[in-house]
Amino acid sequence: MKTTALSTLILVFAAVAVLVMSAYTVDETEQVVVTRFGKVIGTPVADAGLHFKVPFVDQVNTFPKNLQEWDGETGEIPTLNKTYILVDTFARWRVVDPVLFFQTCRDMRGAMIRISDIIDPAVKNAIASYDLIETVRNSDRLVNVDDPIFGVTGDAAKANKTIKAGRTVITRQIMNNAGEKLKGFGIDLVDVKLKRLNYRDDVRNSVYDRMIAERTQIVEKFRSEGRGEAQRIRGEMEKELKKIESEAYRTAQELKGKADAEVTRIYADAYGRDPEFYSFTKSLEVYGDALNKESTLILSTDSEFLKYLKERR
Repeated sequence: MKTTALSTLILVFAAVAVLVMSAYTVDETEQVVVTRFGKVIGTPVADAGLHFKVPFVDQVNTFPKNLQEWDGETGEIPTLNKTYILVDTFARWRVVDPVLFFQTCRDMRGAMIRISDIIDPAVKNAIASYDLIETVRNSDRLVNVDDPIFGVTGDAAKANKTIKAGRTVITRQIMNNAGEKLKGFGIDLVDVKLKRLNYRDDVRNSVYDRMIAERTQIVEKFRSEGRGEAQRIRGEMEKELKKIESEAYRTAQELKGKADAEVTRIYADAYGRDPEFYSFTKSLEVYGDALNKESTLILSTDSEFLKYLKERR
């Protein structure tokens, strides 16, 4: 009796163990490929919830079905105009065919290796097919193209003002080339972007020095133009001041002439009324101007000049 009960208990525990080992859960962000001795069994499981498999024989291979990130290593790439730059790229991808993904990549680590092997050459080929300015800019909007950051200056800058492709076209070209190849691994490449562009360390300082020198030259140009404009404004101011002074002097002379004419008229009118009194007052003014205590003058009393000094009886 005891042996039967023990056997029954063992069978129950064994059945529970088998049931537990045959059950597995799938998360909403996961998809599962079940394999038996390394061979895919059935179709991929993408529905979230509880599922079952053959215990001890079947193996559950879980892969994400949401967007994944690939961040490439910074690489040194020459552009079409032989400018070496450091390019940092990132991408977004997802598993769309888990069976093909399992057969070609096996796991996420293998997928990252495949993605790097495909995207890195696509980036190098795209960057090397265009000048640096095409990688930096995306449109023909007006900027100072004569700048070392674009890798072209002077006449070369003027010849490169027109953007033939632009950054968007280059990234789209990278995505198309790499995306077609990644489809063979059950991967959908959603997006590729150039995260950062920079010069190599051995030329970065010289480029910065050159940029500083060019900016200093531009500053000096602005200062020179400012000084010239200041001189022009001062010249205009002096010219306007001279004009105002000239007009004021002319107005003053006109007023003075009118005043002198009025004085002369008044004097003439007064002289016409009493010539003797006018002659007397004018003679006194002349005496005051010509004679003082230090003056020595010998004249006859018959002189017309001293006629008012004669004693009158």
